[in-house]
Parts: sequence; C-alpha cells; structure tokens
Amino acid sequence: MTESNKEPGKQIGGDHYQRMAVQPVEFIQANDLGFLTGNVIKYVCRANFKNGREDILKAMHCLELILQLEYND
Repeated sequence: MTESNKEPGKQIGGDHYQRMAVQPVEFIQANDLGFLTGNVIKYVCRANFKNGREDILKAMHCLELILQLEYND
C-alpha cells in the first residue's frame, strides 16, 4: 500500500476486519502467503468478531487441506 493509501479499502458486510490494528489481508500480502494459509489467518483473526466456532472450524478445514495437499498426509 502506498503511504497515501494505508487503508486496504472498504469492507463489504460488517466491520470485523476494520477493528484490527493490522488487517489480515495486509499481513497475508506482506508475507506472500498462499491461499489456504491466508484463509487460516483470516478465519482465526475474525472468529471472535464474526462467526466464532464456525470460523475456527473453517480454519481447521484449511489446515487439513494444507496437510493433504502440501504434505501428502
């Protein structure tokens, strides 16, 4: 993001990401993380603000996919 545009943009549907000091999308992009790893971070970060248990289950599902697809487990 440029200095003049530190906000990652608008959020459609809620404010759960805008409450965070560092939004997940900024962290994911800055660390060049892949899709599944990015989803894990996103779901864990928003769990307390949005879907709670459901978001943790989604994160766990993504972790299971990482194990299957990247580590042949």
